[in-house]
Amino acid sequence: MNVSKTKPTNTIKKVMLSTIAFTLGASPFVHTTYAAPSNWSSLIASAETTQKAFEMQQASRMRSQQAMSQDQSPIQYQIKARLDEKDMTITGNQIVTYRNTSKDTLQELVMHTYADANRSKATQTIMYTSQNEQIAKEHPEKKASDFLGGIDIVKVSQQGEKLLFDHKNQALRVQLKTPLQPGQSISFQVDYRLDIPYGMQRLSYYKDQINGAHWFPVMSVYDENTHQWNKTPYSTSFESDYYTSSDFDVEFNVPESYQVVMPGDITSQNSTEHGRKVVTARAANTREFVFFAGPNLKVERETRNGLTVEYFYSGDDPAKKAAVDKYIDYAFKVIAFYSEKYGEYPYPEFRVIETYVDGFGVEYSRLIQMPERAAELSPENDTTFVHEIAHQWFHALIGNNSETESFLDEGFADFSTVYFLEKQGNKVGGFRSIQLDPSPIDLPIASTNEQVGEMADYVFYQKGRQAIYQLYRSVGEQKFDAFMKEYFHRFVYQNATIDGLLATIEDVLGKEQRQDMEKALIQPNFELKQEYQMSEKELAAYMHDAYQPQYEAVVNSIPNLPYEVMIRLMEKSFRGEPLTIVLGDQVSKAAAKQQEQATSQLTQMFDVFGMKYDVVRDRKELKQKLKGEIGSSNLILVGNAKSNGIVQALKKNINVRANGIGLAWKDAMNASGHSGAYVIKHPYNQNRLMLHYYWNGDHLSAKASASFMEKILESLTLSKDLYQFYELDGNGKLKTSKKVE
Repeated sequence: MNVSKTKPTNTIKKVMLSTIAFTLGASPFVHTTYAAPSNWSSLIASAETTQKAFEMQQASRMRSQQAMSQDQSPIQYQIKARLDEKDMTITGNQIVTYRNTSKDTLQELVMHTYADANRSKATQTIMYTSQNEQIAKEHPEKKASDFLGGIDIVKVSQQGEKLLFDHKNQALRVQLKTPLQPGQSISFQVDYRLDIPYGMQRLSYYKDQINGAHWFPVMSVYDENTHQWNKTPYSTSFESDYYTSSDFDVEFNVPESYQVVMPGDITSQNSTEHGRKVVTARAANTREFVFFAGPNLKVERETRNGLTVEYFYSGDDPAKKAAVDKYIDYAFKVIAFYSEKYGEYPYPEFRVIETYVDGFGVEYSRLIQMPERAAELSPENDTTFVHEIAHQWFHALIGNNSETESFLDEGFADFSTVYFLEKQGNKVGGFRSIQLDPSPIDLPIASTNEQVGEMADYVFYQKGRQAIYQLYRSVGEQKFDAFMKEYFHRFVYQNATIDGLLATIEDVLGKEQRQDMEKALIQPNFELKQEYQMSEKELAAYMHDAYQPQYEAVVNSIPNLPYEVMIRLMEKSFRGEPLTIVLGDQVSKAAAKQQEQATSQLTQMFDVFGMKYDVVRDRKELKQKLKGEIGSSNLILVGNAKSNGIVQALKKNINVRANGIGLAWKDAMNASGHSGAYVIKHPYNQNRLMLHYYWNGDHLSAKASASFMEKILESLTLSKDLYQFYELDGNGKLKTSKKVE
């Protein structure tokens, strides 16, 4: 998702914490690597270690499936469609049976045609813009129009008679010949033609795969309180999915070589057309029906206790199958956890499909879409995977309006991700990641997509999961789980609202808890209660645990990475190697002030990460420690080379080592008004590093100072550039550098 460019706070420490909280957040669009020790057997023993539990779970699933088949949804779709893979179009017709469950008499029916979001670039989601721009560069033969598409309504009819309709702004309005009374049903047919865009969208084709969301007209939700159909176009910045759970009977004519991934019970038979087949899917009580297709998809599957998990992927890496098997096993664990905590997963199948959409996981009913996963990636390290499975409960089973109340699906999915990881003993991804409280945001959690704009990740995910965690801590796990089971019972296959959530909290947990949650959701500037936040000591330990493996991964994963890179000094400090910061002495007040400002930047960062360090400001102390502690310590020197005792004592060796990394050290130290930084091996110790943040002249100019301080943080935090040295001119502009990208 897009992250706001407006930082919630201006202090160095809180900016870092907010950034770190976002980085480590269990967002579906961010993959964070960290170890997750598993103690699964002790957590769901009743679900996995006894035959009696197996039988109980299977009986529960069978009861759920029987209830699904007996309680027919208010909407049924019978879809017959044909994919033309040569021009990437779909022609289809669908018979829709709609039962009026409202108390109103309906004069018209309304359907969403979200595929029309692809009519122009302005209405396509910005989520995939950068990927499409890159694809366009790689395929200059493709015109801008190739990246567009849409759905044309050919005819709407009832029992062979045409019905008047209006199709614009992603909504199909069908005029009824006879008003539809409450409780009555109507069947009508829609014939349509769909143009699939090239590139990356929810509906698109790229290389050998087709992504098929929004591929047919789908019934809108009617609100009897406002007496209006939902006609909102699909959001360009977030998600607008809002559907009624329905029954689907789909026949899809595709090339014989194509593997088709859809929800439901899938069968296949030969078509009367040579080289083609008809894939049939039946899915009851399913909120949205999507498909993915391609000729090169492989599948691995496993069935346990009446549930089949299938994983579809591309590629010929022999190690991939083993990785997929691990993902399938992990999916069973995650599904079992949420089934126990919230309510039984009712469907007989769950599917995962890897696509070329990079960086985004997307949830759909009974299946999830994942980016391509490297064979060496472990599911325990994949928060995106857990988050998207959680969406099976929060949006697929318990629906909501994703345009106006995104908190209900994203907040609960993100909390559930962390809840699961906490119970696996994950030190980084568990509840401590929620306690890492970013600064208050001047927006209510219960905001609409339009209101939050680019702040969706902070508001819906981070603040949303914190509000739920606060409820969890307030009442305890047992009462919280009981509340969640009741919430699931009330709204499974239905669309929940924030009002409905609050009513359930009041009924199960009491009026006081309802008032607390209502305040948390409705008022801006929500902040986790102090007693549920981490102490400074706990925070430092958490940040150390969170970032040590990330720094180690960076320095260990880049082939032929030079020893002398600034980021390595951080990695060494994370491992507990000693670190000493040495300031220049006998300097002017202006220079002393800037040295202290730079040192404050460094020490605040080290404090956040729970690192140990020493600061030396006095030359007498420096002389005492020079051949002892300092000789065995990594060093950070601050200030003018002529005023820093370490530089003056060791400048001959420093010059040699700096020249060894390509820095003309004497020239750099004499460039009038310039500043910068370089890292070399410690002149006394080959196993330690020395990093010098320097300026020439007495002190930095006002213009140069801001850039100099900003560059300190950039050089030591995880970013795209790993510096060996850089030089800034008198105005703080980057003049030259040597780095590993």
